Amino acid sequence: MRAADFVNLEGRVALVTGASRGIGRAVALMLAGAGASVAVNYRERRDAAEAVAAAIRGLGRRALAIPADVSRSEDVAAMVERVNASLGVPDILVNNAGVATVRGLDDLDEAAFDHTLRVNLKSAFLCTQAVLPAMRARRWGRIVNLSSVAARGGGAIGVHYNASKAAIEGLTRGYAARVAAEGVTVNAIAPGPVETEMSAALASDLLARIPVGRIGTPDEVAWAVLATIGNGFITGQVIPVNGGLLFT
Repeated sequence: MRAADFVNLEGRVALVTGASRGIGRAVALMLAGAGASVAVNYRERRDAAEAVAAAIRGLGRRALAIPADVSRSEDVAAMVERVNASLGVPDILVNNAGVATVRGLDDLDEAAFDHTLRVNLKSAFLCTQAVLPAMRARRWGRIVNLSSVAARGGGAIGVHYNASKAAIEGLTRGYAARVAAEGVTVNAIAPGPVETEMSAALASDLLARIPVGRIGTPDEVAWAVLATIGNGFITGQVIPVNGGLLFT
């Protein structure tokens, strides 16, 4: 099935953070396949982001590869201003940018904890605050935050990662409760292990515990993102995409 047969995003503008690779790349291409113009945010991997933008244009959609450290308010403000000018005001925001640095209890320090919370949590807050006023004014918007199975389990990355993803789910519910009546939905997708660079750090015994017998693909997560965007009656929810690793 094509994305456009599932959800029609013709005329919509999407901003996907951390979209140069992995899940973010898959989401950006999925939204373009459904008809959206897409801003492809990246921090360092310019060539990869430009390749994603080129692939989106190959689908007949408009695209912009745009650098920004989304944990910094000034970068977020400049990014959104450029998206507004180049593609139009975002109707859709996918907060995907994140970091997963493995740390045990004995080598987790304050700097690593703070960095993880800035990238995984603060970035979602800053980007949401930047695009939300226009969504509320138009009375239509879709915000999807990327959580993780680690938000509700022990996880394999570290307590800093657990904390950041659990906080993302609280942020999701808080925004959803406050903007639902204005036509804006806010949801989270919580993947289990997925075929990305981050999954290389996972222990083999964790992968062996996944009931479906394999790790997921970025496209499987992207389909879940698209489903929440296409359904205006889903808000404040955390959608697990984890192969049965954790039942909620």
